[in-house]
Amino acid sequence: MPPPTPLRRTPVQQRSAERLARILDACAGLLDEAGYDELSTRAVAIRADVPIGSVYRFFSNKRAMVDALAQRNLERYAERVRERLGALPADDWRGAMDAILDEYLAMKRTAPGFSLVDFGTQIPVGAPDADPNHRVADTLTDLLAPHLGRTPDPTLRRTFLVAVESADALVRLAFRLDPAGDGPIIEETRALLRAYLARVLD
Repeated sequence: MPPPTPLRRTPVQQRSAERLARILDACAGLLDEAGYDELSTRAVAIRADVPIGSVYRFFSNKRAMVDALAQRNLERYAERVRERLGALPADDWRGAMDAILDEYLAMKRTAPGFSLVDFGTQIPVGAPDADPNHRVADTLTDLLAPHLGRTPDPTLRRTFLVAVESADALVRLAFRLDPAGDGPIIEETRALLRAYLARVLD
């Protein structure tokens, strides 16, 4: 089930959509520079070169703005994974898992604001019932099941949820040890995922 939208108003015109994109881009850049505590709607409006009223037209507060950034991150991640899956043989689940992990690492290293927000898991004031890893697991299940010729049943969803939760914890460890992501820990993560998923996908 998709999360409720953090937007007060969904843009219907291209100009409005472009303004929303500028606001979220500004939010991401400011998160990298100053962190969540120093983020403000006014600073975002200045960086995005929009009136403060434009920010409040979309968001009630900075928490909603960061939630929207996390949601956009997940949508962009899913699109990148979908493109990678399109170039892989349908039965190559190991290649699919590599693509999923590699795309996440690429966004972690390069996407503005992603290292703090990703899909919502590290928002300092995130609601405890937001369950971003459940949304990630459901998104990946829906992408992978047709690619692998599998039924997205409760067993497969649970399997991917465990994989996502495990990988999330280990990738966080890798980036605590090294700002670029500790290579050996990442390879251990890859090996763990392959060993665990082989029970279900082989």
